Amino acid sequence: MASWTPGDDVAAVIARLEHEERELVLPAFTHDDAWRLGCLLVELAEERSLAVTIDIRKGTQQVFHAALEGTTPDNDSWVERKVRTVYRFGASSYLVGRRHAAGGNDFNEATGLPFQEYVAHGGAFPIRVEGVGIVGVATVSGLPQAEDHALVVEGLRALAS
Repeated sequence: MASWTPGDDVAAVIARLEHEERELVLPAFTHDDAWRLGCLLVELAEERSLAVTIDIRKGTQQVFHAALEGTTPDNDSWVERKVRTVYRFGASSYLVGRRHAAGGNDFNEATGLPFQEYVAHGGAFPIRVEGVGIVGVATVSGLPQAEDHALVVEGLRALAS
């Protein structure tokens, strides 16, 4: 899994994240697809012994949710806040956060949005359908933000192939 570290070029990270969002557009996204994506992510997490919460939304409906051993209710709170950020800004929570970081801004201060409701930390990724736009959100919570993001992207790539 790729991750971002403070020494990385933020502009290069943003360009990579924008490319991922252009690349990962699906022809369709059904409840069955949501289930497959959730199961793929659980499988990847279990293979790596990762303590993560996985959440897949189609519109506002939670279609898949799994909290693996080692997670806490706090992970569910992070999921909710990341999902709100994706729906509000139309981009992955990690991309939103990196864009603010590139400008030297704290996301919550710059937007005036409360931290208890919105976070721009990696792990929530918009599910886009060709010709439609955003139809859902896939989220992982429990790892450092770049790794949460990378796991979701890995799952979406596997689903798309």
